[in-house]
Amino acid sequence: MNIIKKHSVIDLGYNFVEKKYIPAGKDEYHLRNQQNANGVAHRKLTALEIEVLVRNRNTSDDWNNIFVSSSFNAELVKNCKFLGLVRIGNLEPLYLEFHNLRMAVGLYNSTIISCDFGNNVCIDNVNYLSHYIIGNEVMIANVNELATTDRAKFGNGILKEGESEKVRVWLELCNENGGRSVLPFDGMLPGDAYLWSKYRDDEALLDKFKEFTENLFDKQHGYYGKIGDRTVIKNCKIIKDVWVGSDAYFKGANKLKNLTVNSDENRTSQIGEGCEIVNGIVGYGCRIFYGAKAVRFVMASHSQLKYGARLINSYLGNNSTISCCEVLNSLIFPAHEQHHNNSFLCAAIVMGQSNMAAGATIGSNHNSRAADGEIIAGRGFWPGLCVSLKHNSKFASFTIIAKGDFPAELNIPIPFSLVSNDVANDTLQVMPAYWFMYNMYALARNSQKYVDRDRRTEKIQHIEYDYLAPDTVNEIFDALKILEGLKPDEEGTAETTGWENTSRAVKVTKVPQAIALFKELVKYYGTLELLHHLQQNKFSSFDQFKKTLSAKIQRSEWLNIGGQLIQKPAVENLKRNIKSGKVKGWSDMHQFYKQQGIAYTTDKLSHAYTSLLEILNITPRQFTPALLKQLLQEAMITKEWMSKGIYESRAKDYKNPFKKMVYDNTEEMNKVIGRLEDNSFIQQQLGELEEMKKLVKSAIRKMKLA
Repeated sequence: MNIIKKHSVIDLGYNFVEKKYIPAGKDEYHLRNQQNANGVAHRKLTALEIEVLVRNRNTSDDWNNIFVSSSFNAELVKNCKFLGLVRIGNLEPLYLEFHNLRMAVGLYNSTIISCDFGNNVCIDNVNYLSHYIIGNEVMIANVNELATTDRAKFGNGILKEGESEKVRVWLELCNENGGRSVLPFDGMLPGDAYLWSKYRDDEALLDKFKEFTENLFDKQHGYYGKIGDRTVIKNCKIIKDVWVGSDAYFKGANKLKNLTVNSDENRTSQIGEGCEIVNGIVGYGCRIFYGAKAVRFVMASHSQLKYGARLINSYLGNNSTISCCEVLNSLIFPAHEQHHNNSFLCAAIVMGQSNMAAGATIGSNHNSRAADGEIIAGRGFWPGLCVSLKHNSKFASFTIIAKGDFPAELNIPIPFSLVSNDVANDTLQVMPAYWFMYNMYALARNSQKYVDRDRRTEKIQHIEYDYLAPDTVNEIFDALKILEGLKPDEEGTAETTGWENTSRAVKVTKVPQAIALFKELVKYYGTLELLHHLQQNKFSSFDQFKKTLSAKIQRSEWLNIGGQLIQKPAVENLKRNIKSGKVKGWSDMHQFYKQQGIAYTTDKLSHAYTSLLEILNITPRQFTPALLKQLLQEAMITKEWMSKGIYESRAKDYKNPFKKMVYDNTEEMNKVIGRLEDNSFIQQQLGELEEMKKLVKSAIRKMKLA
């Protein structure tokens, strides 16, 4: 039965906060007054203004509770019902225009309960507007309900005074059983979500994370919703307990409830037609359009949700796009693309620079007795068309998976691999170093495009996009141990075990080629970092240069913390400092990320130098000018074949007869897809090759390596 409560009509618009929750010596407006410190001086209405308001079909339960600014124009308020304390800023005879929406300044045809308005607002046909603080030049038209409750949390996973734990909102990340749940909060970074969801065996750490979150917010009842300056809201149905920044744009949304929508003049956020968004945090510069649904979520800055996509119990990292698909219980690091129809991602951690094709089903619990499986995918994860994967599965960085239904759990420890299900021969096939052999264009472009698409203005976490970095190079070393332990046949194919949870054969192809390539890539990575170090500093001699290099006794272990690569000892030290109280909150955590970002160049250089010595099996003493010269020249050769591979992998599209058959001639093809020679990315890579040649030549000359 619906519980309908009856109250005296004279109380309508008052008693927003129960008396037991109002501090001694305060009234129900004390938090509202703190929130609305805009400096506008308000006064009571004059008798003439009240007369004008009444003539214009306005009503109020008490005209003495309507306060206005010195530039208030009563003629610009028509057919409104006012209840409770209402404060109105300047109203001038103007109209505001935004995207061809033209609205006269003023308040029209609305029911307004206990709200504050900034200067020159346009409010028209808002059926129920309750307990909001509305900024300057805000435009709101045709909204059914725009209201705030006294216990509003605006999407944050907190409790108000007197509330029970059962009403708290958790995000059940990475696992459907809730065993990795975290509390959402405004400002949550991918690294925060990862650390909280990962270390579940450390109860003291988890308690601290919960404490950090609760300390960010006040438990008092009575905070009003806010709509920032120049925000435009039109043709929406229900907006309840939503905190909105400035310059946001909502149009045609069905339901927005319990949200923080971050937006400002440089990073505007938008929510469009048919969307239903509940219990979450929307970051700066986000776009949510065309019937998208999101429940219990965080969208980091500059991410997008479009075309009917569903995001539930998930964290979506910065600069990511999800369209036409369903994502459940997942933690997604920055730079994720999932914009094709009917893909499904469930109970997964995807570590960034990822791309999911149409029809992919990533995560099925149908091989388990409970919904408690997980998938862990390193960065650069590319499951192909209609790929179906089972829980639990784990993939090294830059794994690409060919179209197919994979019948059992997978554990692919080799990075840069092509994984395919050979149904005809009933085998799982893995081709290590596939990208470098056959698709350099896509691999290199993947790294570059995400750098170009990173629109964050506040880069608290330094995100690594290069495919050769401390994490992937460490994986290459691990892969070399595995590959060198295999016994390939004359065709370079070997069998292995433990990569698939079946008894069938797992074949690893092109093993000798992969070993040679991986060793070359480690040398290239190490040498390239040394070259960057040379470029950024003015060394007069090899000895001066070498003194700045620091090799570790053992190559450092690195972790991907929300897209930011951090050495494992630093993470372990962070955890200790959190539990000891040295790190006191999320702001301290974010400062740690910044410090690690500043140190990254130096730490990466040390890792690169240590890796170089290890792959060459030499000591620092054996690192000589002659060897450096040789390495620089070999790096040039590597860069040359990479550049050639980038060109040739794209050139295949221009030579393929099945690609060309839809065009009558070459000129038509070039008009449609562009000339190969004009490809901007290829030209950029060729330019980088020429620049590298100059740098190498200059380094050899200046350091007297010849």
